[in-house]
Amino acid sequence: MSNATVPAHAAEATRKPFEIGLVLAALGVVYGDIGTSPLYTLRECLNAYSLKATPDNVFGILSLIFWAIVLVVTIKYVSFVLRADNQGEGGILALLALALRGADRGRNSRRMIAVAGMLGAALFFGDGIITPAISVLSAVEGLEVATPIFKPYIIPLTIAILIGLFAVQRRGTASVGRYFGPIMVLWFTVLALLGIAQIVENPGVLRALSPGYALAFVPEHGVGAFVTLGAVFLAVTGTEALYADMGHFGRRPITVAWLYLVMPALLLNYFGQGALLIRHPEVLDNPFYLMAPKWALLAMVLLATAATVIASQAVISGAYSLTQQAIQMGFMPRLRVIHTSDQTKGQIYLPWVNWFLLGCIIALVLGFKSSSNLAAAYGISVAGTMLATTFLMYSVARHEWRWKTAGAAAVVGLFCLVDFTFLSANSLKIFEGGWFPLAVGAAVFTVMTTWKEGRDLFRGRIYSGSMELAPFLESIQSFPPLRVPGTAVYMTTHNDVVPPALLHNLKHNKVLHERVLLLTVTFADVPRVEESARVEVQKLPAEFYRVTARFGFMEMPDVPELLNQCRPLGLTCGMMETSFFLSREQIVTDKVKGLKGWRKKLFAVMFKNAANATDFFRIPPNRVVELGSRVEV
Repeated sequence: MSNATVPAHAAEATRKPFEIGLVLAALGVVYGDIGTSPLYTLRECLNAYSLKATPDNVFGILSLIFWAIVLVVTIKYVSFVLRADNQGEGGILALLALALRGADRGRNSRRMIAVAGMLGAALFFGDGIITPAISVLSAVEGLEVATPIFKPYIIPLTIAILIGLFAVQRRGTASVGRYFGPIMVLWFTVLALLGIAQIVENPGVLRALSPGYALAFVPEHGVGAFVTLGAVFLAVTGTEALYADMGHFGRRPITVAWLYLVMPALLLNYFGQGALLIRHPEVLDNPFYLMAPKWALLAMVLLATAATVIASQAVISGAYSLTQQAIQMGFMPRLRVIHTSDQTKGQIYLPWVNWFLLGCIIALVLGFKSSSNLAAAYGISVAGTMLATTFLMYSVARHEWRWKTAGAAAVVGLFCLVDFTFLSANSLKIFEGGWFPLAVGAAVFTVMTTWKEGRDLFRGRIYSGSMELAPFLESIQSFPPLRVPGTAVYMTTHNDVVPPALLHNLKHNKVLHERVLLLTVTFADVPRVEESARVEVQKLPAEFYRVTARFGFMEMPDVPELLNQCRPLGLTCGMMETSFFLSREQIVTDKVKGLKGWRKKLFAVMFKNAANATDFFRIPPNRVVELGSRVEV
């Protein structure tokens, strides 16, 4: 947005439509996951410990749901976490970058913060495989409520919808995204109306707003209350999306959408289901769909399916963005990234991530067969991500916001207590299926830590014994080699030493181009770098140039465009006269000090299959010269 000053009346005239548009867009992307939780949450709360739908049980569970939503979503995320924006961006890795920027310089503290961030990001993938499965399956199960004739087709239809959803990802979401907001407005409106219709029949259910019913429920049921908490947590799954998607819409539209539509609609629907259960305990199998009139049941199934597809889309897009951030921050190997829009930033598609998610999701649907069974596996990875977020928030509160230790510890400690309680309750689900998302999260965490450590080791090995740049340039001036026309670009991570590819080229071809660029691309701990600070050019002796480019972790580098930005700095490179020299290293897993055992082999496999630098940096393939070398790890 422009910083230009406008008259007050003009600003007032333009602010509201702009705000409404962002609120509408936020509804279509941010709130799909938490917005479809009423499909199964209250049912699972009663089924988790085989509780009967008595008034006391329903009141206690409704009170727990209400206060969970207030504490976790409204107070923790909307009022606290959303303030931790990294240049407007949110999400666990953006928070990690923010926490690391202000953390103590001690290696151990920074390592703990990095591990917490990577663990939270890894668990996000565990959540990402369950959300589409449980959401779409619970919506399609409404057909069985309409008529038992649909029962044999629930699983095939669910899989068909999921395959169709993942198949269209390559085309991007920009073309269909404009419809998400209005559909979700309709969805939340219907949720509210269904709830109101039932509450009018039994207004006494609103007494469950009192925390007294939640406090009485816990000692009355003991272990059963603890088990039930794991199901109550289903009401707040999807909350991480509020923070993860903040960069797309801003804090205010997300807050407005939550306070004025989403939260009231969810609470009205939960209390409406409770009112129905108190009057008709026999509808426990599916209280959500049985709130609707019979004539509207099929329409509700279609609307619910659309809402769950939107919820799934948000998780899939989030997985793409998170993977991109992990790559830029050095936590994952380069993967093939396809940009699906020339006009909209952030519209990306990662084929490997797409088909990996689909395979895991289909396995979940076939293995668990019902949303009730999936609910037993859902929640633990989300709770882990929330706890990691809270841990990182302490560093941000202390070092970025300058809170005193006592204040930061008190606020974060309260949130940690809530998060740890839910994590403990969900840990009971491990043997009922919760192991699956944990296994996925553990696999992703292993990949991230192995790549991070292996990459650091690799860079140390490849540049060990490298020649310093200054004496090399002196030798070039004293004993000049044959210079040939054109420009050579050598990419390097250390701009004060001679790139191995340059030494290999000089050794074997015994020539240098008349102009040599040493290009270093770095990724900052901010989402985006200002164009004015993008590139720096330093002229060195012997027609050498040191070019340093900076990108944020939300940006994708484009080297040809980067060289165009060097023109105002006095460096003009014609692409047809420029050659790019890249190193093509081969990993050798010899018995040298470094990674241990199978992790060494895992790193070698990842390194071999990583996307090549030509594609990642968008370098024209016909201008690239690759020089091979062997590196021991």
